[in-house]
Amino acid sequence: MTTYFAHAYEKGIDSQPRKTSVVASLVRDRYVSDAVVILENTPRRAARAVLKAVESANANLINNSKVSIDPKTIRIARIFVTSGTRMRRYVPASRGRALPYEKISSNIFVEVAGEEKVKKAAEEKAEAKKEKK
Repeated sequence: MTTYFAHAYEKGIDSQPRKTSVVASLVRDRYVSDAVVILENTPRRAARAVLKAVESANANLINNSKVSIDPKTIRIARIFVTSGTRMRRYVPASRGRALPYEKISSNIFVEVAGEEKVKKAAEEKAEAKKEKK
């Protein structure tokens, strides 16, 4: 059996990387079907962004591979969160001052792996050859 990989990269998520990586660690090394259920029931804001990245990587694997992939075998091979761009903003303060702060965004990388679907006819032919030998 051959393993195929696909990935998705979500950029500019309006959530801090520290908070997003907590959600990403919930689904690390899980099957995609389990990860979707977990993320749909996670009450954190970053869960929607991680869910979108996982579903995108899953769709990339199913649609862009040359062979048919068994959906039951698709699992999350790698998932990590990095810091994205920082926007400098200002908040008003007393006596007419402006205090700076940064709006931090994050980037999410998801790589999924899946096995090739085994055809029934190919299995039967392989078994018939073994029996003849």
